[in-house]
Amino acid sequence: ILPALSLDGILHLDVQDHSYTSASFNGFIDGLLDNMNPFPQTNSVIVMDNANIHKSAHLEEMIQ
Repeated sequence: ILPALSLDGILHLDVQDHSYTSASFNGFIDGLLDNMNPFPQTNSVIVMDNANIHKSAHLEEMIQ
């Protein structure tokens, strides 16, 4: 289960029966971005830890 949470609740949710890869995580973020807003509006900031799947060059391009 991979949820994206905001102060108002769940923005996006994905459930898989296997581990996430960079490609599947990028797909999750692609779906999440449909529920995000431009900065500085609400739901405009993504916070991630330093897991390897969070470090792809494609992901960085997607969220900038």
